[in-house]
Amino acid sequence: MTRRFSRLTALAIVLSLTSACAELTEPGPSAGEAPGSQAVAVPSPAAPPAAPAPGVPDRITAAHVLIAYQGSTRSSATRSKDEAKTLAAAVLARAKAGEDFADLARKHSDDPSAKTRGGDLGAFSRDMMVKPFSDAAFSLKPGEVSDVVETEFGFHVIRRSE
Repeated sequence: MTRRFSRLTALAIVLSLTSACAELTEPGPSAGEAPGSQAVAVPSPAAPPAAPAPGVPDRITAAHVLIAYQGSTRSSATRSKDEAKTLAAAVLARAKAGEDFADLARKHSDDPSAKTRGGDLGAFSRDMMVKPFSDAAFSLKPGEVSDVVETEFGFHVIRRSE
């Protein structure tokens, strides 16, 4: 009986807290409405992601070179952030000068899969990558190379394929 009572009590507490939160975020009654006469807000299911604008693809393919630094997410690199940024700028210059991007990725990337696949990430949608990376990659035209892009993982040079 105690266990059942505690479950019911917990449910009652959750429901009262939920309704209290709704009162804090929902507009109050309009002038002339009696208090308590407003409808209870029911959360709607999450809306599906908006369709891309006409002419903007929902998926692209790209390759990248990741230059990580000590302290960046999932990194075992020992270089400083400044050293990583300098190396990324050098890789960018070589890529823009026409050097083979896959070779640059194999030689310089700290992304293990980039080393074996020449930086190729395959096809991805915007929501599959961190925002700064996606923003840069989706702003490129096929064949273009980005400027150096910083994310929590380090510095990237991105080449859009399709």
